[in-house]
Amino acid sequence: MSRLVWDLPVRVLHWALACAVAGAWLTQNVEGDWFRYHVWCGYAVLVIVVTRIAWGFVGTRHARFARFVRGPGSALRHARDLCSGEAPDHAGHNPLGAWMVLLLLVLLLAQAITGLFANDQIMNTGPLFGYVSTARSDALTGVHEALVGWILGAVALHVFAALAYLAVKRINLIGPLITGHKPDAAVPPEEAIRSSRTWLAVLIAALVAGALAWVVRGAPQASLSFF
Repeated sequence: MSRLVWDLPVRVLHWALACAVAGAWLTQNVEGDWFRYHVWCGYAVLVIVVTRIAWGFVGTRHARFARFVRGPGSALRHARDLCSGEAPDHAGHNPLGAWMVLLLLVLLLAQAITGLFANDQIMNTGPLFGYVSTARSDALTGVHEALVGWILGAVALHVFAALAYLAVKRINLIGPLITGHKPDAAVPPEEAIRSSRTWLAVLIAALVAGALAWVVRGAPQASLSFF
């Protein structure tokens, strides 16, 4: 027996974000004219992250920040309990995992926004390059590039933690993010959710995508002056 914990929007956004981030990284590092695809992956990251942040306020029980984000002290205590083998199970995110969620969202939001104004010092520019000076774009490009290492490190730690939970505690954190369900022994009846409210998440994503499209279409034409 199992109970529903992760709603459909959380699951779709999680795996779509993983694909979008992988796509953005790959299209930036392969040879050839892949910049347009890199930009589209960046759009996807931005829409997904903003939608997930909004869902953290209006989503179902375990999707809400107020439900799973705790202070640094709780995260440190959970880390200590993990080391001693006494960490309690959580129906949703544990206190340590909650901070990783926040870190990834902040890093990816900053990465997507800076990418809108970035340039490659040759011929390609972000869609909002026309709003800033070349010097400001260069500065944002530096931040955009520096964030890559931080994001890769955070993703690696995130994956390592999930695999460690599976190997050491015999708790599968990956499966529930596909099915949405966890064993009923780990989820008290009052902690289960009844529905996903997918229509609301779709509406939020559509509004975010529409707003981004409106901003991009209204951006001034880029004027290149690298040399």
